[in-house]
Amino acid sequence: PAIVWTLALAVVFTPFQRWVESKVVHPNLAAGISVLMIGVVLLGLATFVGERLVREAANGAQLITTNVESGKWRHALEAHPSLAPFFDWMERQDLPGTVKPVAAWMTTTGASFIKGSVIEVLELLLTFYLLFYFLRDRRTALHLLRTLSPLSDIQMTRLFDRVGDTIYATIYGTLTVSALQGLLGGLMFWWLGLPTPLLWGVVMGLLAVAPMLGASVVWGPAALLMGLEGSWGKALTLTLWGMIVVGTIDNLLRPILAGNRLRLHTVFAFISVVGGLILFGPAGLILGPVVLTVTIALLEVWSSRTIDGTVVDVEPEELSSFENEGGAGSEGHNS
Repeated sequence: PAIVWTLALAVVFTPFQRWVESKVVHPNLAAGISVLMIGVVLLGLATFVGERLVREAANGAQLITTNVESGKWRHALEAHPSLAPFFDWMERQDLPGTVKPVAAWMTTTGASFIKGSVIEVLELLLTFYLLFYFLRDRRTALHLLRTLSPLSDIQMTRLFDRVGDTIYATIYGTLTVSALQGLLGGLMFWWLGLPTPLLWGVVMGLLAVAPMLGASVVWGPAALLMGLEGSWGKALTLTLWGMIVVGTIDNLLRPILAGNRLRLHTVFAFISVVGGLILFGPAGLILGPVVLTVTIALLEVWSSRTIDGTVVDVEPEELSSFENEGGAGSEGHNS
């Protein structure tokens, strides 16, 4: 995982590293300044959000337990006779007995999340340690890969570009848009006076990462519950905000931030993200799409081979055109 996140950070922050190198001549000092600034920004943001997230998780667990034990959910359902079958089913499920362990899990998991384990701390330190060398020695490393690879220079350039495109599309087109969707959803929860808006905003952002899911998994049931409680104005406001603002922001910003860099069908993107998360954990968010992209690129190389085993490459002029059309020749990730 440390190597995967280091690779992603190195690709994304290479333009920043290039700018630092233009100001600082010494390579070690330039890489050290970049790693320090990246660490301060990312760790500061993670600490700020994580601390408040744990607090809201504990408060949310207590609120859920109180509402269930007080029977408030019964009053909301009793006001709607058409939901009587659902009410009877809930009664048979022993909801209070089910909610208590869930609430306890929210509290203990939140606390352990912010504290972290020894392995997670070591992985974090290893990530920034490796990032120093990934930024400083990136040109040497790419040259070494070209030397060791059995592929031609043109094919390696394509492969590097495809991997860079995939990481850019995942970071900017997926993570950034998902974070923005979670932020907008959490702000509406806060404005409507719903409990633990930061917690639900984070949950919406995480769900928005996977294609075909999205933040509607959270704001949809929340709007329904507000409607059952009689707050139809708030329910309608949340529904419209979720459909028009939160839902549209994905279609609006993703093409701007990522363009056509990912170049994967929605189904394949979904499989790569979810499959990567299942196999590799959080690092699979990057590694899943990268593995699929490399596999497709290598299959394309294989299909370009003739029967006698020779490799058919395009001319340099055609390669330049290909890079310009696909955005792969951009300065941000070619080096």
